[in-house]
Amino acid sequence: MRRRGKAGSRTAAKRPRKSGAAQRSNAQKRVGKRAVAAAPGDNAAKGLGLIAQLRDEAERLTEQFAATSDVLRIISASPGELPVFQAMLESAVRICQAKFGTLFRYDGELFQFAAEVGTPAEFAGFQRRRGPFPPISGTILDIVMRTKAVSHIDDDTASASPSAPTRMAGARSMLGVPMLKEDKLIGAIVIYRVEVRPFTERQVALVQNFASQAVIAIENTRLLNELRERTAELKRSYETVRLQASQLEVQSEELQQLNQQLEERVTAQVAEIERMGRLRRFLPPQVADLIVSSGAEERLESHRREIAALFCDLRGFTDFSETSDPEDVMALLREYHSAVGKIIFEYGGTLERFAGDGVMVIFNDPVPVENPALQAVRTALDMRTALTGLMEKWRRLGHELGFGIGIADGYATLGTIGFDGRFDYAAIGTVSNVASRLCDEATSGQILISPRVLIAIEDAVTVEPVGDFALKGIRRPLTAHNVIAAIASKI
Repeated sequence: MRRRGKAGSRTAAKRPRKSGAAQRSNAQKRVGKRAVAAAPGDNAAKGLGLIAQLRDEAERLTEQFAATSDVLRIISASPGELPVFQAMLESAVRICQAKFGTLFRYDGELFQFAAEVGTPAEFAGFQRRRGPFPPISGTILDIVMRTKAVSHIDDDTASASPSAPTRMAGARSMLGVPMLKEDKLIGAIVIYRVEVRPFTERQVALVQNFASQAVIAIENTRLLNELRERTAELKRSYETVRLQASQLEVQSEELQQLNQQLEERVTAQVAEIERMGRLRRFLPPQVADLIVSSGAEERLESHRREIAALFCDLRGFTDFSETSDPEDVMALLREYHSAVGKIIFEYGGTLERFAGDGVMVIFNDPVPVENPALQAVRTALDMRTALTGLMEKWRRLGHELGFGIGIADGYATLGTIGFDGRFDYAAIGTVSNVASRLCDEATSGQILISPRVLIAIEDAVTVEPVGDFALKGIRRPLTAHNVIAAIASKI
């Protein structure tokens, strides 16, 4: 033990004692080493915190971008305001961590409930029932209306008279954002929290963005409604198509900036009107109208159907045309065609063709007719009345002209014939030949009908038999009757 102690004593004696300054220097070096060792850990912690902060910010911006994109997509695809309002409110309430929200329209005097999200039942029912209303003084809508600026109430329960959202839905913090169109207030978005927690500047900016999108949706709906009205006007009359189309073209430049889809609709509608115009030039009016309204051009394809065929021509026209000036012949034909044409369209007949003084009309195609034979006879009776008056006028001018009408009923093959640029609608079959042959056999003023026509109308008219006729192209003689008059109570 003593040896150890001596040795230890000798060892201790050999170590020189360090001064206080040296001791302090060594201590500082040790602290420095510890600081150097600790620095990487501190920097890592700060870096992780910054990364987490940036990630949160990226997620927030991504959510806001997704919500804005969804609203813009709905604006482009939806023809109305409500889907846009709903999507907008849902995003605003969710991202701003609010409890519920309401969107109001404003007409310059009164606010009108337009949409809501997450509203408690009692307050939601109250909003739907009360209809248009002026804002109560001091409420968030009153402040928005007066200032046209963002209004923020930190705690509505602290006010002298809490508003309806506070009383019925427990709202505390409120944010009101105006919807402005060219500095004119047209609505407001209000979102609510049930705890006292003011909204941040970023949240206010987000709701302002949604308010701007709501204005776009309202304007979009207005433009869509205007477009529908203009389209309806275009379809009523082809005579005004070019003027209205030019108006739409001028307006399309403005519409293009707001919604490309509107321009595409205008182009399609104008093309439809032009298509209708082309059909009206080359087909009978009722055929063109039916095809345009139904969009079924297959109706023009060859098909078979039961029809009534009416053929009418003038007696003595050949002699008249050979001995008269061409101008007189054309004037008489125009007068004749005008008289019979009005009657044909009045009774829903399809004008198959004009051939000089010959007129061919079919009934029950393409426009269905309940009793085509009866409709043809009614047309013929009115034709006889109109032509009797014309013949008296022509007779005073020195023209001895008469007329005859033949009517037959049966099946025919119908469809378009012609070539690109010029089409006609034709009926091919025995029924057309019979009507033409009966017209040839009719004396002036007679309306000769076939047996099938007689069976279809015998209770509605008085007739007289005129005998059997051997008609060209018809194998057997055909019994014909002349229509005397209509039975007033039956036709």
